[in-house]
Amino acid sequence: MSLNIQLFMALIIFLVGLFNMIRSKNLVKSIVSFSILNTSVIIFFVLLSTQTGAAIPIYGDPLLLGKMVDPLSQALMITAIVIGAASSSLALMMSIKLFHYYGSLEWQDIYERRD
Repeated sequence: MSLNIQLFMALIIFLVGLFNMIRSKNLVKSIVSFSILNTSVIIFFVLLSTQTGAAIPIYGDPLLLGKMVDPLSQALMITAIVIGAASSSLALMMSIKLFHYYGSLEWQDIYERRD
């Protein structure tokens, strides 16, 4: 599959996550949509950093410095995965607390009962 098609698919996944996050009336659905949106951004950045035929930096030949893959983008995406998982788990725990306090996970019900 060509890189343009993969980038287009990452954009489609991003738009699906964004649309569902905006249109969702349920708190848990919004959190799942945020995770989808986060994953699409990670896929996009990993696709941008790919190089066909490049050597890995650990075993690469020092004479071919221009043909090595930059490991910084991959390290940043691993960090983004960990931060995304932590923020999703924190949001789910907060939604449990909101459910116990307000008795609902619907945005409208929580907004009406907050006073």
